[in-house]
Amino acid sequence: MKKALYSIIFLAISLNAGAQSSTTISIKPATTYQTIHSFGASDCWTADYVGRYFSDTEKAKAARWLFSSETDADGNPLGIALSQWRVNLGAGSSTQGDNSNISDKTRRADCYLSSDGKTYDWTHAAGQQWFMQQAKNYGVPQFLLFSNAPLIYYTSNGLANNKDKKYSGSILKSDCYDDFATYLAECARHFTEEGYNIAYLDPVNEPAFDWTDGQEGTPWTNAEIASLAKELDKAITAKNLSTQILLPEASAWDRLYQQCTDYNGRASNQIDAFWNKANTDTYVGNLQHLAPIAAGHSYWTYSTDDNLVNVRTKAAEAASAQGIETAQTEWSMLGDAPASSTGFPSSYDNATYMDIALYMAKLIYADLAYANVSSWSYWTAMAQEKWSQKNRFYLLRLNATGDNDSESYGDIETGGTVTDSKTLWALGNYSRFVRPGYTRVEMNIPNSGLTGLMGTAFLSPAKDTVVAVFVNYGYMRRNVSFNIDGYTTVSTDTYTTDATHNLSHATLAQDEKLSLAKGTVTTVVMKVSNATGIKNVNAVADNNDDKVYNLNGQRVNGMQPKGIYIVNGKKIVK
Repeated sequence: MKKALYSIIFLAISLNAGAQSSTTISIKPATTYQTIHSFGASDCWTADYVGRYFSDTEKAKAARWLFSSETDADGNPLGIALSQWRVNLGAGSSTQGDNSNISDKTRRADCYLSSDGKTYDWTHAAGQQWFMQQAKNYGVPQFLLFSNAPLIYYTSNGLANNKDKKYSGSILKSDCYDDFATYLAECARHFTEEGYNIAYLDPVNEPAFDWTDGQEGTPWTNAEIASLAKELDKAITAKNLSTQILLPEASAWDRLYQQCTDYNGRASNQIDAFWNKANTDTYVGNLQHLAPIAAGHSYWTYSTDDNLVNVRTKAAEAASAQGIETAQTEWSMLGDAPASSTGFPSSYDNATYMDIALYMAKLIYADLAYANVSSWSYWTAMAQEKWSQKNRFYLLRLNATGDNDSESYGDIETGGTVTDSKTLWALGNYSRFVRPGYTRVEMNIPNSGLTGLMGTAFLSPAKDTVVAVFVNYGYMRRNVSFNIDGYTTVSTDTYTTDATHNLSHATLAQDEKLSLAKGTVTTVVMKVSNATGIKNVNAVADNNDDKVYNLNGQRVNGMQPKGIYIVNGKKIVK
């Protein structure tokens, strides 16, 4: 009886201490999936305020965290090196003040066209442009311009939203589609000539919703979106731009692949509508400048693990059937807390800042592995923390002068400070290391799962770097080693984000196992060589004389030129 009791006690102690297991993870670079275009975040709406009203010191700190690829003396990243900056093209509601039907002034946005409809003033949105300039200075390779609503000069109600739910479709006047398209293309032309790579231009955003107040926005039917896309394609062609049109920024993945009943079915089944040639009223897949990418948002479809898998798998299948890619262009933690079956705490009140960041990392994994996204972007880069929401809605927290966490919130026009967050650094586990042009490859993790250990692997264009990003949601500590088909590992560096570390750097010794603790997001960067034709590797396996041999077992005079050699029975890549 005592022996059984001691066994139970020992088991309980072991579980509380965190059970451990050893795992060999196989990576197969020959099996490829999507090529990554970018990881990004949106400037909407507060970047303009930070750029105009915060001190140079605080602005510089924010830009470094978002855009820098530099490291400190110990190799710890100073920023998350976003590869896309998503810039809002406002509709001009800021000029209307309290008459804009937008009560929160920080959600009103500027535009570059004057009320005469002819004159452009590129000094507007100065704060936004400050961050654009910083992104360019830091080497951010790609910019996306997006619109929430048409310019107020072109809308039927003179507003940037659908007040009183007056319109079931777009608030854009029927005779202003070409005018709005010309404006969008002119913005792309201007910033292209200023040295920005305007890779994408998205003319609509979450078109299913009514957008009656609170911010700029308009509903759109699929037919209206198609009409605007055709006009925008003409305008981009006329200005001789390489910018691509991105559609449709659906509010949730399921709107891309099925007919929905809410909002009168508006703006749903959109992959079929825009890319199936049989839909003659809405087909735009033949437009010269339309990106072969269906853009959706990860809102509302992450409350259960089944949602994370099934909804995204269906979106990927629908896109694949039309020969196009998927992109995730907006996510923050809207809605109710995920179900406890996902491993998330029982409520947002009980969740820590790291719990929220860890779930975001899990969702990114699902978007990459099941939706097959070629890019992923966060909404929004900077915001104040209000109503005990923690870091659900920002990468960088704005602490305005006068902020009180539970009672009142300061005016960001008075300035303040910027602080980093766990969501910033967890996103950095992907954005800092999985760069444009990297391709997702097959990786097999024994006993993996959405409530355990998850991971995705990527191969660099030069085929000399393998990056693996792990999210450990389980109770076990996993000690892992890697077997990469056809490649030899030259060096291994790790970067870990957890409750007390932000992309903390370490270097693994040759043959050293990687320890993945519970509640961590870890990036493994492996420099590799795909040397072939290795012969007689064991020819000097028992030799311990420090002499150098080639792969044929022949003794050579030192490790020149660069290549693979054998010293003391071990392969060394020079």
